Amino acid sequence: MSAPIRVAVADDHPVVREGLVAMLETQPDFTVVAEAATGLDALTSIAAADPDVLLLDLEMPELDGVGVLHRLGSSGARARVIVFTVFDTDERIIAAVAAGAAGYLLKGAPRAEVFAAVRTVAGGGSLLAPVATAAVLRQMRGEAAPAAAPPSLTPREQTVLEHLGRGAGNKQIAAALGIAERTVKFHVGSLFTKLGAANRTEAVARAAQAGLIRL
Repeated sequence: MSAPIRVAVADDHPVVREGLVAMLETQPDFTVVAEAATGLDALTSIAAADPDVLLLDLEMPELDGVGVLHRLGSSGARARVIVFTVFDTDERIIAAVAAGAAGYLLKGAPRAEVFAAVRTVAGGGSLLAPVATAAVLRQMRGEAAPAAAPPSLTPREQTVLEHLGRGAGNKQIAAALGIAERTVKFHVGSLFTKLGAANRTEAVARAAQAGLIRL
């Protein structure tokens, strides 16, 4: 019987990281040997645990995913990297692949797709989500990315987004709308996901680019 595939997981969101670890550990041929919450922790963990595969988020504190990829490449680490992220823009995908990513999956991918990616990459292959494959092909052909349709927002999300665009904080938005602050946090999180943003500034910028708000 062959040795299990040694996997490391790097994601700054504890719920996502813990859920991914639990999912991977359902497979008898995987063993999770390291977890990291920051880019620098990921480098330290990889040096100590020597995984076969690293599942890596792009937006990480201290050092982002592309920075981690560059440092792994220059250090000669043998771990092969699958980027696991919410970002599906050509710019992000091309930067990650150019930095050495062997796989690129979007969060929300089916479990079977994640498992297949780990096995494929551990075996020396590559596996890109269709959106990533399309981005690479466009880059090779010198084509521009097609204009993406703006995400569909609920009326409440639209209202919260407009307040974000004016620089309001969660407490201010909650007071203005007469709702609980935790409800505002829920809507802000939903906006981040729909807009593919990591923070408020990026969410507002992406919303403005998509024509959802005017600054």
